[in-house]
Amino acid sequence: MIARRPRADARRGHARSRPAPTVRRASARRRFAPRRALAALTMLASGLAIYGLTASSAFGVRTVTAHGAALTGEAAVLAALALPTPAADGSDGSVVNVVTLETAPLAARVATLPAVASATVRASLPDAVEVSVVEREPILVWATGAHRYLVDREGRILADAAAGDATPPVAGAMAGLPVVTDARAGSGTLAPGSFLDPVDLDVATRLASLAPADIGSKATRITVSVDDATGWSLSVPAGWTAVFGIYTGTVRPPDLVPAQVRLLRSLLAGRESRLKRAILASGEAGTYSLR
Repeated sequence: MIARRPRADARRGHARSRPAPTVRRASARRRFAPRRALAALTMLASGLAIYGLTASSAFGVRTVTAHGAALTGEAAVLAALALPTPAADGSDGSVVNVVTLETAPLAARVATLPAVASATVRASLPDAVEVSVVEREPILVWATGAHRYLVDREGRILADAAAGDATPPVAGAMAGLPVVTDARAGSGTLAPGSFLDPVDLDVATRLASLAPADIGSKATRITVSVDDATGWSLSVPAGWTAVFGIYTGTVRPPDLVPAQVRLLRSLLAGRESRLKRAILASGEAGTYSLR
């Protein structure tokens, strides 16, 4: 049997091999140093430019304009934005920089105004902010006391056309719109931004949309009103009154109105000039009195 001699590395134990020496190329260091310096200078210049834009008072908001705010009024839009502008003495104070201005929260503020459906805010250099507003459309006038509220199709009260600070477009918006006179005690809580009761809105839009010809009347106009005692009524100047009653969401819903209108038409036929008062209990039952 031939004995094998152990290998040299086995005799020495677990000897660590020496890593090969790393050769550094001075030429590579010299080649890339200018590029790195240029990149650093570029980043520094960019940082200084950004700082200059955000810190300079030259880019502070100085002019704010609003478009499309006929019912709302530019003053209300500016108040909702609450952007500080230079003081009368020319000092910058706490002027907001247009570069860092966040426009989305500002648009959300303007959109909370009663007559505003949506708003867009845009900032532009060097110092301007522009607001574009899309407003809601009124469909009727809700008269209660001294107030003349403009109401949209959702029942939202947009503005008071009789208010002392009402803009000319608000007052002009009343022209041609049907009017509902609300003499109920609870109507005193209404205000711009609040909503009409859905049942009231349903009844009001049904009755206010009627023209005299729709009920066979020779009158020139019809008045729609509601009070706590009798509920909803139709009347004509110096003529008859038709009581439609009080409606609820379930027991006596507004769906009764079309049948009541047909009944009123039949009562007016041949007796409108003599009719004084009609009470329309339903679409089939009613009473009337003559002059």
